[in-house]
Amino acid sequence: MPYNYNDAVKLLTSSGKFRISLGLERMEKIMRLLDNPQDKLKCIHVAGTNGKGSVCAIIASILKEAGKKVGIYSSPHIFRYTERIKICGKDISEEDFSRYVFEISELADKNNIDLTEFEILTAVMFKYFYDNNVEIVVLETGLGGRYDATNIIKTNLCSVITHIDYDHTERLGKTLDEISTEKAGIIKSNCPCIVLEGREVFYDKAMDVGAPLEIINPFVQKEYIDALSLKGEYQQENLALALAVTEKCFPQITSENILNGLKNVKHPFRFQYLKDKNLIIDGAHNPNGISVLKNSLDLYYPNIKRRFIFGCLRNKDYGKMLNLLLNEDDEVYFYHFKHENSATFDELKAVCPVCCEELNKDVKINFNDGHLNIICGSFYMIAELMKFLNINQDNL
Repeated sequence: MPYNYNDAVKLLTSSGKFRISLGLERMEKIMRLLDNPQDKLKCIHVAGTNGKGSVCAIIASILKEAGKKVGIYSSPHIFRYTERIKICGKDISEEDFSRYVFEISELADKNNIDLTEFEILTAVMFKYFYDNNVEIVVLETGLGGRYDATNIIKTNLCSVITHIDYDHTERLGKTLDEISTEKAGIIKSNCPCIVLEGREVFYDKAMDVGAPLEIINPFVQKEYIDALSLKGEYQQENLALALAVTEKCFPQITSENILNGLKNVKHPFRFQYLKDKNLIIDGAHNPNGISVLKNSLDLYYPNIKRRFIFGCLRNKDYGKMLNLLLNEDDEVYFYHFKHENSATFDELKAVCPVCCEELNKDVKINFNDGHLNIICGSFYMIAELMKFLNINQDNL
């Protein structure tokens, strides 16, 4: 029977599935029923607060260029769930996605396993990659690390931990040490670990499990920086991590493979510039992400008036984000998007340090009046906002 993508989405976003419930017990049960495909795959596992998606995209692009059959698992998606599961840059088909979602969900229900949305997606990913003989899986954690569904793997080629900062503090902890402890949960026994920051928590965990630990030097060759298709000052650290992983795990990969891989990296909405609207779309959604966005704007566009379109989830520290982001003469519009946790205009206005307006159907923005336009604050609003502003997805 044909499987319907929209029905699969309805299942994933139903009240019973669309929730966060950290822990590995449910994953262990469902993966056992699937004959543990994750144990037969070679994974590079990436955790961190910001930058992990970019690191995964860079590694996957280099491996693809080197002739590897590489799968990448990332989140969140912007337009369609199928974006989260790719083989050599190609999304899983809607038919395959829907079939795996229903088959795994039915198997779970039959065995009284109450899977969350992310657990279903993670099980789908591992089974799909195994069934399609993927050589290397580049695996991005969803939330934290220790109890994240992706951490069902027992071993990996390498653990990678990007920059650590405050985010999801209600689940991961109130201090950087507590958050780092959750991220360090992906460090595996006798498997190398490459980190951006030399935190004591990482040393302790690596020593406990006998994992060789490497702290990267964030400076890389200029030719590699120039080749990278992803822009933004912060991408240099992500690039350094990806190159360190490549050197550690795949020393046979040539500099030509690396350069071509860097030129072809695709990772939308990370300081992405759309020329026709003089618009930057960036997924920065926490104070650290906003801070590095501001630094990149100041570096690349120091003397251009800015217009921000900002929306945010209510559980983020949007007051701090706005104070980090805005200058006194910036033009600011707030957008309340269709998410149950989207911050309202009044909530954002109450903490905004400059004058602001609500973006609604009665507001018309002239994107060609000389301002640099910036959309930021949440990945969850980008697709909706692009439709609202008549920005053509095909031009991305």
